[in-house]
Amino acid sequence: MRNLIRKLDEKSTLEKEEWIWLFEHRDLIDREELFALARARTYEHYEHKIFVRGLIEFTNYCRNNCYYCGIRSGNQLVSRFRLTTEEILDCCQLSYEAGFRTVVLQGGEDAFFTKERLCEIIEAIRRKFPEVAITLSIGERPREDYEAFFLAGAERFLLRHETYSPSHYARLHPENLSAKARQKCLTDLKEIGYQAGSGFMVGSPYQTPENLAEDFLYLKELDPQMIGIGPFIAHKDTPFGAMTSGTVADTLLCIALLRLMLPKVLLPSTTSLGALALDGRKKGVLAGANVLMQNVTPSAQRLNYTLYNNKERAKDIDLSPDNPLFKELEQLGYAIVSERGDSKNV
Repeated sequence: MRNLIRKLDEKSTLEKEEWIWLFEHRDLIDREELFALARARTYEHYEHKIFVRGLIEFTNYCRNNCYYCGIRSGNQLVSRFRLTTEEILDCCQLSYEAGFRTVVLQGGEDAFFTKERLCEIIEAIRRKFPEVAITLSIGERPREDYEAFFLAGAERFLLRHETYSPSHYARLHPENLSAKARQKCLTDLKEIGYQAGSGFMVGSPYQTPENLAEDFLYLKELDPQMIGIGPFIAHKDTPFGAMTSGTVADTLLCIALLRLMLPKVLLPSTTSLGALALDGRKKGVLAGANVLMQNVTPSAQRLNYTLYNNKERAKDIDLSPDNPLFKELEQLGYAIVSERGDSKNV
């Protein structure tokens, strides 16, 4: 096992069969040794900096009916909301005053937010906060929409591929969605010039070691600037409500392996880790992550953006420098910085 980890660190790649064997035998991995190696690669490219993003969940309407998601169109128990442009700008102001120099607009695939409406919002943010990086996380759109958002001032786009395998993808989504279409969007985003982010769910229903191997191989080929992964967490009001959730341990393993495979990539320690464990996001950083998302959505709407259960454990209402998570990380030698934090994987 140690030879495989050494090969990954030295060559930043493994063969598919090696990835499969590694995931099948992951209990044999010396996690502390792996995490220390991942941290060393993070420090090599980003020093001890932790970049913080202001996360704005601006709509929980979604046209899609994905089987795992709490804001799926078929869930009639969700209290739906849309933030106005003024409310979004207020969130940006809150984020800016907290020292964050990236805002992330995240929402369901909501037809109300047309290309024109979103361009107006992006332009308004760009005018008021010219030095702030604007990241979008709004799902699949036509290429012409992505191009318009880029011209309006958006610079980054997060779109998890969820799973590379077409057959696995089909078990998680209704038939009108496909892995091929999702991957085409990611190709479009990179070609347009975005700093593009992808990722997958760890421990999603029906996931196999081969699926994980294919995810890693796909990300190696895509070579994104950001990778966001988190544990699958069952939501009670979905078809997967009774499924077993993923684990913190497996997610931390994947974070560390991704850091060795793509050492210059930006890796968030996601809010879903905080939903499964109170110290989950700190552990993510210690496994090689270097980005934190702090939720600046108004509290009433934040608690209705329920992609998964237990989200209230990761609600991030403390934006001050005295935030306990920030303080813990600083005591461990990290620096919470007020920077855009652009990817070095260019």
